[in-house]
Amino acid sequence: MIRSLLCGALAGMVLASCSDTANGQAAVSTTPSVAVQRGEGLPYEVSDTQVWDVPDPVSGRDYQVFVALPPSYAQAPERRYPVLYVTDADYAFPLIKQIARRLNVERPTLEEFILVGLSYAKGEGGAQSRRRDYTPTSNGPSTAPKDAVHGQSVAYTAYVRDQVLPFVAGRYRTDEGRRLFLGHSYGALLGSEILFSQPRLFDGYILGSPSFWYDRHHMAAREKAYAAKHKDLSARVYMYIGEYEEMRPGDPRYAKDVNMVTDTRNMDQALRSRKYPSLRMEVEVLNGEDHFTVAPRGFTRGLKYLLPAKAK
Repeated sequence: MIRSLLCGALAGMVLASCSDTANGQAAVSTTPSVAVQRGEGLPYEVSDTQVWDVPDPVSGRDYQVFVALPPSYAQAPERRYPVLYVTDADYAFPLIKQIARRLNVERPTLEEFILVGLSYAKGEGGAQSRRRDYTPTSNGPSTAPKDAVHGQSVAYTAYVRDQVLPFVAGRYRTDEGRRLFLGHSYGALLGSEILFSQPRLFDGYILGSPSFWYDRHHMAAREKAYAAKHKDLSARVYMYIGEYEEMRPGDPRYAKDVNMVTDTRNMDQALRSRKYPSLRMEVEVLNGEDHFTVAPRGFTRGLKYLLPAKAK
């Protein structure tokens, strides 16, 4: 009981099934989990998940990674799986885990994959971590608190590359040629920065409601700088944006101060104009959605784009 409680908290829930290790490998139970909660007012558990402490030796900050293995993992010891890394894990990790499960209930819709959630730094709120870790420059929005720190995405990317990716690859049967990234809002801004600086770090990207407005459209300049030096961009990219993430005076459904639909379309147009031979991309404006409702639908469509079930 105590061990289960100590496995790790996620948005008020406890991630269950933390495993012991043997010879540096994750010990994965071969006994199917039973979705029965403990009761007596104890925290709700997300079944079939593991939590690991993976600190950043450079910044000195402590982070965790959350891991969910596919249903066939224990029964297919020779099989390797694509691995999806998701930012804002407090929200995105349990949501994506259940979306993937439901899409495969009646028939295989998605290829099975290992899901890895990238947590916020221990002791920090989500806003503090994501402002610092997901943004490319120190010029944050004027609405941010005066003491807010921005612009350390390069350092955070180095942490993910040098600490998280080797940690996961060393403990699970990942297909390292099929690492995928998912981020929403500032998380998509981080993903865009990686795409234009280290595109081969991931094979595929789901970029949701990307904050291309940040620092006077800094990411548009990054895209131009990449294009000036490269003739190809080897990646699969799915971008989504909600219909209502655009200014429209007098209509309360729409954004009041940003034109994120226009920004996303402009990025789409810029990338397509480069005619990169290895870039595969789909961009969708999802009707009836705003910045706070669009993610579940965008996650679903992005997963189906990057991880369609293989035809038998």
